[in-house]
Amino acid sequence: MNTINSLAELEKQIDELRKSMIDIGTKKGLAHSDTVKISTELDKKLNIYRKMVSH
Repeated sequence: MNTINSLAELEKQIDELRKSMIDIGTKKGLAHSDTVKISTELDKKLNIYRKMVSH
């Protein structure tokens, strides 16, 4: 898989996680364990993304 395809896939995953986090956060609250779990996953993906685009 080349960098452009994997970067595009990562961007899609980040977008989906953001939407999910907002939806769950709105329904269950920002401190709910489900919201925090998705937020943590999003943070990991964002860190990977930053590393990919900085090289």
